[in-house]
Amino acid sequence: MTAGAAAARRVAEDFAGLYGAVPDGLWAAPGRVNLIGEYTDFNDGFVLPLALPHTAVAAVSRRDDGLLRLHSADQPGGVVVLDAAELAPGQGTGWAAYPAGVVWALREAGYPVGGVDVHLASTVPTGAGLSSSAALEVVTALALDELYGLGLGRPQLARIAQRAENAFVGVPCGVMDQMASACAVEGHALFLDTRDLSYRQVPFDLGAFGLRLLVVDTRVKHALGDGAYAERRAGCEAGARALGVRSLREIPYAQLSSALARLDDDTVRRYVRHVVCDNERVRRTIGLLDAGEVRDVGPLLSEGHASLRDDLRVSCPELDLAVEAANAAGALGARMTGGGFGGSVVVLAEESGPRGADVVAAAVCKAFARAGVGAPGIFEAPPSAGARRL
Repeated sequence: MTAGAAAARRVAEDFAGLYGAVPDGLWAAPGRVNLIGEYTDFNDGFVLPLALPHTAVAAVSRRDDGLLRLHSADQPGGVVVLDAAELAPGQGTGWAAYPAGVVWALREAGYPVGGVDVHLASTVPTGAGLSSSAALEVVTALALDELYGLGLGRPQLARIAQRAENAFVGVPCGVMDQMASACAVEGHALFLDTRDLSYRQVPFDLGAFGLRLLVVDTRVKHALGDGAYAERRAGCEAGARALGVRSLREIPYAQLSSALARLDDDTVRRYVRHVVCDNERVRRTIGLLDAGEVRDVGPLLSEGHASLRDDLRVSCPELDLAVEAANAAGALGARMTGGGFGGSVVVLAEESGPRGADVVAAAVCKAFARAGVGAPGIFEAPPSAGARRL
């Protein structure tokens, strides 16, 4: 039995111990790491995420009485009991708000969803910028879609999950995280146009090019609901209004200089520059991947980090240290990934040799030790499968 199969079996057994019956089914949804394209998704822009091997696994059964019974193997406390008919935004801020928000969003959209028993267990690191919340939302949405026969497509499920996080939990995130979790394919990155949710699976076979992708979890926890993320979003929207466009996606890269000259607010100007340039970096990355020039993606990652650090100002000392140490040790490129203010760094490195991934990882750990900060968590991130029934 594989490790994944053993973990799924434990979730099913724990469900039976909690609720006294076997579940109707088991589902999994992954976290994600975003290769490039940050803070572009709520600006109708381009992103390039891939699914992680880390997943949220849910054992779920339908109920006929409208009650939600929610339990997490990873969080303290017992079973959370809620009434589906009484769910309302702002009802709780803990982990249970994510699956409960999905039930609320489905019901608000007119889908006949009632009660469920849910037991969850997740291996997606929390607070690391790797979309642990999206994994919880998407696995719940997929289970409810199948159990209630809703017939929703994956982009629809992602939109429902996003609405749960935006309107129920209160985090104004874009749709990238949920789309990556719902739609990713093993061995590929997801080139997503967030304006219309069109996407293309881009082959991303790192092993064929002698490369590895690492994630460095700084273990600095972020909290996107604290207002900093919302402030950046509001600043981008202010920039779009000032430039007379629906979203910053509509500002061509070739016209960036003239657009910036029309903005009086320096903060808004910086935000606009980052978004327009990161959209261009995604386009350039796709061109390189399509041409098989994967190593040349590295400098774009480092360039993107500088923009996030200096223009968007969402980095932190630990993220900067991880990027600097990785690049100094011979990585092809590195950048913070996710919402920032902590979380993780993505590193593109050679598979082996004096500039190989193991050498880079050791250098990052040594840099953290010299700086007197806690040891980071480092793991490989092969492009993995999206949400699925087990």
